[in-house]
Amino acid sequence: MLLSVEVLFTACASNPNKAKDIETEMENSSAVTGDTSVGVKDGMMVVQKKVQMNEELRRVQYEVYELEDRVYGNRKYGSLGLYGVLRDCRMKLSDPKNGGDGKLKWTEPIDRVTAKEEEFKIGIDEEKKLVGVSEEFLADRIKRFKGYKSTLDQREDEYEEKVAICKAELKSKQN
Repeated sequence: MLLSVEVLFTACASNPNKAKDIETEMENSSAVTGDTSVGVKDGMMVVQKKVQMNEELRRVQYEVYELEDRVYGNRKYGSLGLYGVLRDCRMKLSDPKNGGDGKLKWTEPIDRVTAKEEEFKIGIDEEKKLVGVSEEFLADRIKRFKGYKSTLDQREDEYEEKVAICKAELKSKQN
């Protein structure tokens, strides 16, 4: 039983989702930017970046949604994104007046990484209001969105290259 209690305390102490106290005070500190300072901590010269986690999560999510719109476009605002530009270019290449056979060359399907989002538990909250709630550990959500960003950065590079190749091919056929 003593071993069980010890294992339980060890597991709780190493839980990455448990809020920990962090010492952020520095001596002789000076601001570099709004969230970054230089100073002395435990006798060592350090650069410290301190962010509010709600702002950090908002920033990461905004970057991902903006990048996804750049890659795949946004129907609501009528933007094509790199995917739409590539599809249009391939349509022009298939046009008989550009030497095509009138058949659209295959374009890979859209694979939005953020479309597979949140399932809500639906119920009544403490204030007796009907609500939908989704919960996720903060560290897990930030990690997930950084993964989305990495995937979308790679896709952006791929689509930029494919668009450039397609435009060059189209230009050569139009001359």
